[in-house]
Amino acid sequence: MSDYYNAFETSPVPAPGPDAVPPELFRGIYGMPAFVTIPTSDLAASVEFWTQGLGFFELFAIPGSLVHLRRWAFQDVLLVPAETVPEHPPAMSVSFSCVLSQLDSLVEDCRALRPDSVEGPRDTPWNTRDVEVITPENARIVLTAAKPFVPDSQEARNLEAIGITPPDNGGPA
Repeated sequence: MSDYYNAFETSPVPAPGPDAVPPELFRGIYGMPAFVTIPTSDLAASVEFWTQGLGFFELFAIPGSLVHLRRWAFQDVLLVPAETVPEHPPAMSVSFSCVLSQLDSLVEDCRALRPDSVEGPRDTPWNTRDVEVITPENARIVLTAAKPFVPDSQEARNLEAIGITPPDNGGPA
């Protein structure tokens, strides 16, 4: 017996075929299950290429620091200035969501395997707690967990300043 099952309804990717129609660009705010972070020496040129060439749109930007691009749901790319990357950058960077209660054990497990592989955890201005792990392949993996949303916090003001407001239920933005 297989543990696999048909779950195509969770994907924005249409069924293949000659009449397949791409989904609309997705402008909703959600917890991203995974995303890539790409350093660039020319943020404006990169945004232009990704939006005009690859069909992404600018979901939001923090001027001079970050541009969040998206295409379909779950196709998220963060562009960051190259100078924010260490002198010897990892070969690639990808972030995976997790929950706060997972972070400590993931840090312990990674440090047990490679003691100098972990940096953090650190809290971010956008209301997450992040752990950075460098793998044996020199990939930068960021494990990112949303913190509980506090409406009158600095993090809430940071998110509001870039146009992200919480849902009506007061849950995470």
